[in-house]
Amino acid sequence: MAARPLREHPLSEADALPVAIVLPPREGFSTEAVGAIGLLVQRLASPDDLIVGRAIAETPFGGRHHLAVAAAGCRLSRAQSRYAAGVAAILRGRRVRLIEVHNRPDVATALARRFPRIPMLLVLHNEPRTMRLARTPRSRQALARRMGIVTVSAYLRQRFLAGTSGIDAAVLPNCLDLAAMPPPCPVPARERIILFAGRLVADKGADSFVAACTLALPALPGWRAVMIGADRFRPGADDTPFLAMLRAAAEAAGIELAGYRPHAAVLEAMARAAIVVVPSRWPEPFGLTALEAMASGAALVCSGRGGLAELVRGVAAIVDPDHPAEIADTLCRLAADAPERACLGDAGRARAAAYGLPAARARLHAIRAAQLG
Repeated sequence: MAARPLREHPLSEADALPVAIVLPPREGFSTEAVGAIGLLVQRLASPDDLIVGRAIAETPFGGRHHLAVAAAGCRLSRAQSRYAAGVAAILRGRRVRLIEVHNRPDVATALARRFPRIPMLLVLHNEPRTMRLARTPRSRQALARRMGIVTVSAYLRQRFLAGTSGIDAAVLPNCLDLAAMPPPCPVPARERIILFAGRLVADKGADSFVAACTLALPALPGWRAVMIGADRFRPGADDTPFLAMLRAAAEAAGIELAGYRPHAAVLEAMARAAIVVVPSRWPEPFGLTALEAMASGAALVCSGRGGLAELVRGVAAIVDPDHPAEIADTLCRLAADAPERACLGDAGRARAAAYGLPAARARLHAIRAAQLG
């Protein structure tokens, strides 16, 4: 779906209507509890847009119009989605120019049936071929003929289009509000910290990070390893069996588990840490944590799987997440080489500058205009 040029005529009545942005059923939307999708929506949404999502105990992001769905968080059945029905109940009677559904083909399909006259976008942040109503080429073709498809990376676009014909998808990369990022510390002033930030799950390589730091730390006097995160994007989440195992191994190696922290605290930690490690095993659809580490000026050690390959190529030390000894060797080399850390940090910040908020908003505007066209 090629983006059309932005329209220059005066705003019509339809142009003045808000966009309804539908979050996934379990996504948070507050400074205290939020995932990557909620963060991106918060950055890109206009003040007049309607953010529809699950009811949250925390105060929603300021400056955004958040509408709570009473039946959020439930599993979707083949017969009907209670979440989609809850979204439809909120939107019924409201005038919107576009419905933008994030990461849920089943919800988007249900809403398309209920509101056939309203243009729709489906924004995909993860592998579509694992999603209900998008697993086969035939089902993905049906989606693309019913609504506009947007992916967060060229890698994900390729995955969506695999096996299909006669359809296309737009690419809207993840973005950062670079002006709101904490100022990065210069290399000499950075703390001797090796940082992991993200969900403490096997897919993110949390156990590889622990194993690598267990090998590296004895050779790095004065350095610390810190892990920020939990199994869920909220404070107070119970330990999973994997996390319990990870906690025992981390404590034995002297690795600090800081638990869940608000996103602002994570960015502050990245701005101070000398090295950030993103050892994802699964093919990352984009790699927002890696982009944040690059923008913070930290030296990035990263796997090259999925969308990470196009994001970090040439500006990070690429490692195999299934080989902790290789990661440990890379950490020891970078810890001993401040000029190389500075070089990686500068290159990362230069790459991150291409993912700023103004360019992303302009791209989103063009994609929406094309769908409305």
